[in-house]
Amino acid sequence: MVNKHYKPLLIDSIKATADIEQHRFIGFNGKHCTAGAKALGVSDVAIEKGQYAPVALFGVLLVEAGGTITVGDEVSSDENGKAVKATDKALVNGYAQDSGVVGQEVRIVRGI
Repeated sequence: MVNKHYKPLLIDSIKATADIEQHRFIGFNGKHCTAGAKALGVSDVAIEKGQYAPVALFGVLLVEAGGTITVGDEVSSDENGKAVKATDKALVNGYAQDSGVVGQEVRIVRGI
């Protein structure tokens, strides 16, 4: 396994209103982001409901892929907070720096 550079520039926290997996898009409601929605950021660690979750807001972040992603793709969230190639109707949550497939971690740039 290759270690990928992870460079968060700003981390905040949000109270988890559901169990959260590491490296998923997080919505403003404290849950995994829903499909095509704008994300607050990316979960830094896995955390249980009711705890405060660190969420990376900007930078080079790791997100689990929910589909095939190619370098340079605009990425959005699927229904589980995983990164997928953005469609016309989806809100963009970052840009892919890596190519990857389902279950792999890809780097995205967020905040540009």
